[in-house]
Amino acid sequence: MELISELLKIVLPASLVIYGMYLTVVSFLKRERENQLIHIKTKNSELLIPVRLQAAERICLLLERITPNNLVRRVNQPDFSAKDLHAQLLYEVREEFNHNLSQQIYFSDATWQSVRGAVESVVTMINTAYQDMNSEARGIDLGKRIFQKSLENRNDGIQNALNQVKSEISIYF
Repeated sequence: MELISELLKIVLPASLVIYGMYLTVVSFLKRERENQLIHIKTKNSELLIPVRLQAAERICLLLERITPNNLVRRVNQPDFSAKDLHAQLLYEVREEFNHNLSQQIYFSDATWQSVRGAVESVVTMINTAYQDMNSEARGIDLGKRIFQKSLENRNDGIQNALNQVKSEISIYF
């Protein structure tokens, strides 16, 4: 019995010391891991913020380029028929959108849906204006009709999308 008592006098304090060291090491490793995660997140932020800013710039440029007034001025040629201008306008909008499609990964779903909605509203406006034209209308007539529709709609979809992109980017500053 005395042997067990002596053994307990040695093993019990040693066990408590080992358990205390175990808790200390686990706590240290946990803190070290948290510090590494913070360092990684900080490094990622330093890399991602400029990329997100570039994405926002590209989306704002997309929205400005597909604004009906800018689009018609950039695309219209004096010898275009309404049919030619209609086809070219739709081509330009789709190309601009497809060119910037990958930027959606940098934005929330709500923001991207507003951008997509703005593009769709422009396409709808172009199609509606074209449907109002007769088959022999010139491109300049279609351009005027698009300007009229643009004034009626005031590009609300584009403005909303621009505001949403700007507000999402302002979170980082």
